[in-house]
Amino acid sequence: MANRCKFAAAVTILSCWFVPVQGRQVTVDSSAVLETLDKNHPRLMLKDDGLENLKARHGQDELLQKCLWDVLAEADDCYEKPMLTYRKIGPRLLSVSRECLRRIYALGMAYRWTGEDKYAQKAAENMLTVCAFNDWNPSHFLDTAEMSHAVGLGYDWLYSYLDAGTREAIKAGLIKNGLEPGLQVYERDRGWVRSDYNWNQVCNGGLIVGALAIAESDPQYAEQIIPAAVRSLPRALQSYGPDGAWGEGPGYWSYATRYTAYGLAALQDALGKDFGLLQIDGLAEAGNFPIYTAGPTGYYLNLADVGERSSRRPMPCMFWLARTFDNPFYAHDERAMLAERRASPQHVVWYMPEPGEMLPARDLDRYFGGPVEVAVFRSAWDDPETLWIGVKAGYNQVNHGHLDLGNFEMDALGVRWVRDLGSDNYNLPGYWDKKRGGQRWNYYRLNSQSHSVPLLGGEDQDPMAEAHFVKFESTESSAFVLIDLTSAYEKFAKKVTRGVAMLEGRNAVLIQDEFEIDNPCELIWAMTTDADITIGRGRTARLTLKGKELIARLLSPERALFSVESAEREPPEKTNKGVRRLLVRRRNARNSVRVAILLSPVWKDSGDVSSVRLQPLAQW
Repeated sequence: MANRCKFAAAVTILSCWFVPVQGRQVTVDSSAVLETLDKNHPRLMLKDDGLENLKARHGQDELLQKCLWDVLAEADDCYEKPMLTYRKIGPRLLSVSRECLRRIYALGMAYRWTGEDKYAQKAAENMLTVCAFNDWNPSHFLDTAEMSHAVGLGYDWLYSYLDAGTREAIKAGLIKNGLEPGLQVYERDRGWVRSDYNWNQVCNGGLIVGALAIAESDPQYAEQIIPAAVRSLPRALQSYGPDGAWGEGPGYWSYATRYTAYGLAALQDALGKDFGLLQIDGLAEAGNFPIYTAGPTGYYLNLADVGERSSRRPMPCMFWLARTFDNPFYAHDERAMLAERRASPQHVVWYMPEPGEMLPARDLDRYFGGPVEVAVFRSAWDDPETLWIGVKAGYNQVNHGHLDLGNFEMDALGVRWVRDLGSDNYNLPGYWDKKRGGQRWNYYRLNSQSHSVPLLGGEDQDPMAEAHFVKFESTESSAFVLIDLTSAYEKFAKKVTRGVAMLEGRNAVLIQDEFEIDNPCELIWAMTTDADITIGRGRTARLTLKGKELIARLLSPERALFSVESAEREPPEKTNKGVRRLLVRRRNARNSVRVAILLSPVWKDSGDVSSVRLQPLAQW
C-alpha cells in the first residue's frame, strides 16, 4: 500500500509535460503516451522481423558472420560465469550493473539467434539473482539505471521463454529496485533530471527501457517515466550542439551517446516516435567527434576525465547514428574498426552493411564548438605515421573538466609525443570539489601543473575561466587556430593568446604564445611527454620514443633555455612513472613576451623542419 500511495503522488505531479525542443513546445500527455505501444515482445532494440532480416543476410555478409561469432563467444563466456553478487566499489555498484548488462545482451542475443535454451536459462538466472538484491544502489543512480536497462531488456527479449512465475519475479524486482526509485527522483526534479551531461542520458535511457519492457501489464510506470524522461533529455542532448562535440571528452561521448541510442531507440521501437528529440541540433553530427578526435595512434584527444591512454574502440552507437541519420560515413568507420576488433551484441542489433556508393573524402581539419571547443588537424588519413594535433578551449567548470584551457596533444611517426595524463582515482577525497580552492585542483592530473599549458606565477588557471577560439583556418598545406586564454590568467596578464599551427606542408607544428603581463611573474611554457629528452645547447631538445625522433626548437624568446622535470607523483595519486615535462622558464616575465616552439618530427625521407619565420599572432 505504501508504494501505491507514493506512486499516486508522482502521478499527480507528472501528468502532462510541455517539452522545449529546438525552441518549440512539444506536449507529452501521460494518458496518451502508450496509444501507439507495440504490445508484442520483443519490442525493444531488435524485433523479430529485424532479426529475420539479419539471418537472411548472414550467409553473404562476412563481417556480420564475424560479429555473430564474437557474440556467441561472449555468450559462452557469460554462460560459465558464477552468479552476480552485490558488491560495491567505493560508493558504486556500477561494475555489477554493467556486468549484468553485458551478460543479458550476449546471452539474450545468443538465445534469439540459435534457439538454444541454455542461453535463455542462464540469462533468466542472472536476472532473478539481481532482482533479489535489496536494492540497485539508488544513491549512485547510474547503477540503478544500468541495471534497469539490463533487466528490462532481458524481460522483453526472453518474454516467450520465461514462465509466468519467473516473469512476475523479474518484473517485481525491476519495479521495486529500478522504476519506483526513478519516479522518486523525477518527483523531486533534481540531480540527474536537470543534468546537462552523461548522467542525464544514462539514467533516463535506462528507465525508458525498463518502463517500456513492462508497459502492457504495468502501464502506469511508462505513462509517468516517458513524459518525464522526454522533458529531461533535451538538457543533455542540446550539449551536442552545434556540431556533435561532447564537453566531457571523447570517452564520455561514448557513454552518453550509447545511452542516447538506447533510450531513443527504445522509444522508436516500442512507440514508433521520438517526441522530436532527434531534431535537436548537433545530434546528427555527433558521430564525427570520436572519429576526428582520435589521432593516428588510436589515442583520443584526452580532454576531461578520459582514462589514461584512452583509445578508439568499437562503439555500436555509431551504427545507430548511421541508421538514424542516414550517414554511411559513421557505419564505414565502425566497420573498419570491427574488422580487427571484437564486436558486441549491440553491433548486431544495429548492424549496418557497407554502403554501395563512394563516400566523400574526409576533412583533414575539423573545428567543434560547444561548451568545450576543439580543433584537430592532420596531414593525411589512412597513414599510421601521419602528423596530427588537437587543441582545446572552452570552460574549466564543464563536467569532468580539468584546468587545461589551451592544452594540446600531438601524434607523428606512429607515436603520441605530447600527451595528457587523463583522470585520477574518482574515490580520492574531494575529487569532485570544483569550486575555487576546491580539493579537486590539488590533484596533479586535474590541475594546470600537469597539462601542456602556460603557467603564470606558479599558479593554476582560474577554475572559473573560459577560453575561446578567435580564428580557425584550414588550407591544403597548412592550418591553424588562435585561442584567447586571457580569462585563465587575469591575475597576472591583461592578454594571453595561444596559436597552434600545422605548417611547412603539414610536416611540423608551431606552438606560439603571446602574453601582455601587467603583474611581473614567473612564466613557464610546458608540455608533457613519455619521450626521453636530451637538451642540446639549451635551445634544442631531442625527444626519442619507440625508436622515433622529434626535435623541439625554442625560437623565442632569444635568451630562454629548455629544461626538463619529472611528472612523477606519490600515491595515492597515480604515479605517472617515466613521464617528463619539457619546460621553458622565464623567472621575471613582464610586459610583452612571446614564446614560440617548433615541434619537428624526424621524417624518414625528408628529416625535420629546422626553422620557420615567426609572425605576430595578429598577422596569422
